[in-house]
Amino acid sequence: MEPTINTTSKTILVAEDVESNFLLLKALLSKTYRLIHALNGQEAIEMFTQYAPDLILMDVKMPVMDGLEATRLIRQQSLTTPIIALTAFAFDQDRIRVMEAGCNDFLTKPLSPPLLKATLTKYI
Repeated sequence: MEPTINTTSKTILVAEDVESNFLLLKALLSKTYRLIHALNGQEAIEMFTQYAPDLILMDVKMPVMDGLEATRLIRQQSLTTPIIALTAFAFDQDRIRVMEAGCNDFLTKPLSPPLLKATLTKYI
């Protein structure tokens, strides 16, 4: 999918297979950040290589390749790009799996807009 363009220089790759979840993120963030959208983990890896985003919002559960596997493969290319996991699962074991895969942080769905913005500000 083509990037949503705005005039800022910070680019966020949103790896999210549910269109309504992406549209919510777009509504919350597109005035501040340039967003690009991957529909699955494989697309996220390809778009990471093509666009070199400043940060990745990575849904954990996606078709083709899940977000944890995509994160592991992206970490082979970059150890410094912040990756924030997005998941409906909030158990401690899920947090551990996400962090072990190489994510920098973890947000649960439904997202809290203030927490989302504070988390992004922490990394970019």
